[in-house]
Amino acid sequence: MQYISRALYRDQALTAIRAAILDGDLAPGTPVKDVELAERLGLSRTPVREALARLTEEGLVESKPHSYTRITPLDTAPVRDAHAVIQTMHALAARLAVPTMGEAELAAMRAANGRFATALAAGDVAAALAADDEFHDVAVRGSGNFAVIATIERYTPLVRRLERLRFAAPTGRHSVAVHDEITAACAAGDADGAARLVERNWATLADLLEEN
Repeated sequence: MQYISRALYRDQALTAIRAAILDGDLAPGTPVKDVELAERLGLSRTPVREALARLTEEGLVESKPHSYTRITPLDTAPVRDAHAVIQTMHALAARLAVPTMGEAELAAMRAANGRFATALAAGDVAAALAADDEFHDVAVRGSGNFAVIATIERYTPLVRRLERLRFAAPTGRHSVAVHDEITAACAAGDADGAARLVERNWATLADLLEEN
């Protein structure tokens, strides 16, 4: 009989619950109970409790002893803090990446923005998120700065729900034109201009924080 470690079950629960939060299946403010999640996932309560503890550290779940455990609302300080960090890190990534960008990188950005526009027009939020990630990832990876990359990876889940809301709304289509402007600035070698445009692009999520 093959032994399956508790850590593997915990990681399975963590992946599934995080995905449910980011996809909106577990909406902001939703109360969660480990016994119900365990039944839903076909797991015991222990790995689910461990997964919820990890998600609490990530800021996606919050709890008050003897009171509640729930999906973190969008208007909490951790979400606002994460947004500010993500916005700054993406702008810094652009500033660092532009001097080394070539035609391959610019082509990748244009192709990603094309897929982004197509997905938005079709109302495919998941595909829009993936294409938006691909667009911004060109600069993030091109920055060559491991701290920038790690910070963005660490805090992106906290703002992912805001991105989903933005791309599900008609106003999200404005990002297509901003992406074009960012690409043009990169092609012109204007690192500061690209950074300002990227920062402005991410600033639109702050409007959703005020609405929720």
